[in-house]
Amino acid sequence: MADAIAFDLATELITKLSSRALSQIGLWWNLKHDIGDLKRTVYAIKDVLLDAGEKSVTYEGLRLWVEQVTDALYDADDLLDDFSTEALRKDLMSGNKLTKEVRLFFSSSNQFAYSLKMGRKIKAIKARLASIGSEVQMYDLASRFSPVETSFMTKKWQQMHSFVCEDEIIGRDYDEVALLKLVIGFQRLGKTTLARLVYNDEMVKRHFELMMWVCVSDVFDVKAIVKTIIECVTYKPLDQNLDMDQLQKQLQDKIDGKKYLLVLDDVWNEDVQKWLSLKNLLMGGAKGSKIILTTRSMKVAKITSNCLPYVLKGLSDDDAWSLFKKIAFKEGYADSTNSAFVEMGKKMLENCAGVPLAIKTIGGMLSFKGTLIEWQSLLDRQFSRISLRENEILDSLGLSYNHLPSHLKLCFAYCRLYPKDHAIDVQTLVQFWIAQGFVKQSNPSQSLYEIGFGYFQDLVERSFFQEVGERYSGEGLTCKMHDLMHDLAIFVAKTNSIVVDSNFSAREVGGKCRHISVNPSLIPLIKGKRLRTLLHFPNKREESQHMSDETWDSIISNCIHLRVLKLDNLDINKVPRSIHKLKHLRYLDLSNNPKLKILPKGICKIQNLQALKLDWCSQLKELPKKIENLVNLTHLTCEQCHSLTHMPRGIGMLTSLQTLSGFVVDKDGSHGGADLSELRGLNNLRGQLRIKNLGFVKNAKEIFRAANLKEKQHLRSLVLVWSGDSDDDDKSLEDLQPHPNLESLLVIGWRGDAKFPSWISLLTNLVNISIWGPSKFKHLPSFAQLPCLQHLFILDLIELEYMDDNNPNGRQGDLESFFPLLKRLHIQNCPNMKVAFPCLSHLHIEDCPLTSMPLYPSLDELILVNTSSRPLKQTLKMNITSISPSTSTPSLPLSKLSSFHVQNIEELDTSMLDKWLQHLTNLQQLYLIDLPNLTSPPDEIRRLTNLQQLNIDGVPQLEERCEKDIGADWYKIAHIPEEHSIYYKKQRPSFQLRFVYLPKYSNKTKMMNNNILNTHINTNGDVNLLPLQKKMMMMPNVCPFVKLALENHRECLCG
Repeated sequence: MADAIAFDLATELITKLSSRALSQIGLWWNLKHDIGDLKRTVYAIKDVLLDAGEKSVTYEGLRLWVEQVTDALYDADDLLDDFSTEALRKDLMSGNKLTKEVRLFFSSSNQFAYSLKMGRKIKAIKARLASIGSEVQMYDLASRFSPVETSFMTKKWQQMHSFVCEDEIIGRDYDEVALLKLVIGFQRLGKTTLARLVYNDEMVKRHFELMMWVCVSDVFDVKAIVKTIIECVTYKPLDQNLDMDQLQKQLQDKIDGKKYLLVLDDVWNEDVQKWLSLKNLLMGGAKGSKIILTTRSMKVAKITSNCLPYVLKGLSDDDAWSLFKKIAFKEGYADSTNSAFVEMGKKMLENCAGVPLAIKTIGGMLSFKGTLIEWQSLLDRQFSRISLRENEILDSLGLSYNHLPSHLKLCFAYCRLYPKDHAIDVQTLVQFWIAQGFVKQSNPSQSLYEIGFGYFQDLVERSFFQEVGERYSGEGLTCKMHDLMHDLAIFVAKTNSIVVDSNFSAREVGGKCRHISVNPSLIPLIKGKRLRTLLHFPNKREESQHMSDETWDSIISNCIHLRVLKLDNLDINKVPRSIHKLKHLRYLDLSNNPKLKILPKGICKIQNLQALKLDWCSQLKELPKKIENLVNLTHLTCEQCHSLTHMPRGIGMLTSLQTLSGFVVDKDGSHGGADLSELRGLNNLRGQLRIKNLGFVKNAKEIFRAANLKEKQHLRSLVLVWSGDSDDDDKSLEDLQPHPNLESLLVIGWRGDAKFPSWISLLTNLVNISIWGPSKFKHLPSFAQLPCLQHLFILDLIELEYMDDNNPNGRQGDLESFFPLLKRLHIQNCPNMKVAFPCLSHLHIEDCPLTSMPLYPSLDELILVNTSSRPLKQTLKMNITSISPSTSTPSLPLSKLSSFHVQNIEELDTSMLDKWLQHLTNLQQLYLIDLPNLTSPPDEIRRLTNLQQLNIDGVPQLEERCEKDIGADWYKIAHIPEEHSIYYKKQRPSFQLRFVYLPKYSNKTKMMNNNILNTHINTNGDVNLLPLQKKMMMMPNVCPFVKLALENHRECLCG
């Protein structure tokens, strides 16, 4: 990869050497000729770097020459960055020319001495590069101005499909049937994919009571494996301090007498005793329990099982060709009917050994090549080197890497720093790339982030990333790297990027290492002083780390060239004032450090800073003054910084800002904070903007309009939080009109007049609307005509009567034009609401006296809490009376209902529920909560053959009747394939969680919801509001709503 680094550095250096800032410095310090000579030398070296990179594979001397060039260019880049920073510092100094010169002369770095020192450095680096460049003639290198790969195309973005999409799995039908034993196969034949296919099979799910999946990977830690197994069963995170005896007891309680399926994926352990230790703990399951184990090692197979392992082989020739053809010809550049293409494609397949990932990767690379010459060139030059041996399959995948443009090579290799199987946040990854200078401003009309995201798309298209999508709604795009791709990244990064996880690896960090991810406790051991990246990835299996003063001192004294510093979740309580010495820093992440209360003023001297992350620093009181000096800042995030009292004055001068997650209005003006008018010029803001304390704004009409929200065309989400106890009649929503491009709007606690702003009808791109009280709204406008609206949340509007200002009696007209796309409706604590809505897939009614309920032919999920049962009875009666011989069942009301949640409806008894369930034949999930008149499970449950899950809570009379195998009514629910959840809490804790509903989603999502919820509710029933809101609120596709009703926490919750 050294050639890619050198080429990219040379390109960047030429850009800097040609800049106005460097020209100005050359005049100031009499270095104009030296800078010109350096530029010509770098040009000469760059011309031959691409040829040198290819030839260095076979010439050791040339490889060493490329490494020398790379080191020298790194040093030159650091030097020029010093120059640029100094020029920026001079520009930012206030005062006239004479004042500036006096201040600079008497500054801590005397300018005359500084210019002499820098002059010597630039002459030295010029001489060093000239000496290295003079050796070019020894290697007969040709000038090249671009990589061989010239037909690289960028396609329109598409969301990738799931890792276990059955339609995309070719040639494994027999293997799936044959599985349910140990699976062995060499590198990445698809063992995990096949195991997942079996694990997710409906027949398999019905056969086992418990399903558990553990990714074991390199470290076979019995305690960690047992902990993960328990969490798979309980969907709850365990206390980190539990000892092995406690874990063993919990494991036995969970699996004792139950038939389970356990998958141990990617096992490397060859220690018999470790395996036996785990095996003994798993002996309590019922007869028929199974363990699937996947491994690359035959030795692992022998020590873990006496049964004959299932050896997964490469795809057959026919299946390999089917997969290759599907990918290589999908873009239509090459003709799949042309025999010449077919012949060359099959020759290339001979070198892939049937490995699906290798086939997919090479096919993806060829899909962008449309001529026989391009295919033949690749076949002649590269595939002749590839061996069929197992340990050289990486060579096949490496072909795609070799044919990437240099900037994409750097971006991919950088991902070596992530742990295996890590869910990579795409936005953060792109920001890393930008901070390192990998992303080039090739198109002035695009932001650097947009260009960098295009790089990510290019890598996805070539299969360098997989599992691309939102893990949880609202949490942003994530991706993963296949294990083999991660191995490839390690291989190509070599010593340039290292993961430091032991004393030994810390001492291995040398002068050539530029990027590390590290356990913070090891930082003082690191001797390398040229680091550009220092990342910390919190390990959930380890105790939380603490950032010591010694560690800070080590970073600031030894890592002065850092561009990226990620120190989240490290219990940091202060940041040293000397942090300003990290003048090259572009990215600083201090998030999730709740003890951090104040930031040093020195941060504002880091004028190259592009991203400052402070999310979840819940005790942080203020941002530093002079923030306007951070002229390059593009991302400032402070989500859930609930102690922030105001925003610093001058923030409006940061016109490059693209992310400003929150703006806190100074409540009483005592902090001298910025007012909303400073938002006027921040028209590049993207993503979400949350404005807090709007109820305290003085001269609201003028200030609101000065915020200029309607010009912020890139904003996608706007949250308006009012707070305060007084009425807001003088603070009209009308003056906070956003741009029509807005997709999500949340208004919390506005106490003004009952009139909603007229601009709502202009927001035709809105997908989500949430209106939370307390509020005086008696009616809401006709959201029904918003063509894109999919999610509507209405909460605590106690005076609300109806939602269509033209028809207080409700509207039941043309269903196609009334909420045409609405999928999810949540109405809670609106006691005067008189109308419901058609055309939904999800309906949630809570604490509302619903008086009528229209037909819901498409309703998939229905939640009724503390409301009347009459409308539903009427609907179902219509259902019964409307049946005729010619009627098709799928067209009947509620006929598509798959999930039904009913809670605290006093008049509901067994007989009534029996009638309700009679026609809900597609029901898959049933939740019966707090129903005192329910004396037994309804008989109709026996006929619900699609029912997968039954949850009963708060119905103590059913506990004995539904006891497994011996209860009087067990026969009614025994057919439910998934383990049913029937439990009764004799004394419920009185925490202020009014209602949490976990609807029908994947097991992974259910587990996520349960883990989040239970993590933040202690044994006394107290709710830890801050982290709970982070995960659960504003995630309508994952959890419909978590209502925390404690009013004196409203500000904390919503802020």
